[in-house]
Amino acid sequence: MSAEPRINDRIRVPEVRLVGPSGEQVGIVPLAKALELAQEYDLDLVEVAASARPPVCKLMDYGKFKYESAMKAREARKNQAHTVIKEMKLRPKIDPHDYDTKKGHVVRFLKQGDKVKITIMFRGREQSRPELGFRLLQRLAEDVQDLGFVESNPKQDGRNMIMVLGPHKKKTEAMAEAREAQAARKAERQGVAHMDQSPGHSDSLEEPSEHPAEA
Repeated sequence: MSAEPRINDRIRVPEVRLVGPSGEQVGIVPLAKALELAQEYDLDLVEVAASARPPVCKLMDYGKFKYESAMKAREARKNQAHTVIKEMKLRPKIDPHDYDTKKGHVVRFLKQGDKVKITIMFRGREQSRPELGFRLLQRLAEDVQDLGFVESNPKQDGRNMIMVLGPHKKKTEAMAEAREAQAARKAERQGVAHMDQSPGHSDSLEEPSEHPAEA
């Protein structure tokens, strides 16, 4: 079935419950009277609740209504936040420098509002020491607790141990903050450029002459 509502002469009922252009309740009127009012206001008669008895119809500019609805839907899709799961892989005996680097990536992902799947990869004899991976995951969770929380506790999955961290910030909040920061940086750059171009501004100082004037 079409999602388009019935309008004007496509409405085939004896009477309708009419709503005026400003949302005012006109009441139950014959269909002919409703169509007459629509012509008088130069508007469309649009069926907005077909299952009601009698159906509810409203006087409106249907073309304008469709356009505004399409724009709102487009804007909603544009601002829609898609959940993204990033992945970070670590070894149970990771060295301090590599750990700090990996932690930095996790911090960045959480700040962006993304979830992070942390995978500890065991090899050889390391598989007999799962507590090493568990302690490493606990340490990482504690190091980033200001930005994220443990959404899925560490669990063994074959040769790997997996934990999922969720961000405290929602994706939409992170996106809004990123846009604000970008706008602030742009404004700052424009301000600096304006200062550089202002009259009387020079980056260099006049150097004294190496040869003093002759008396």
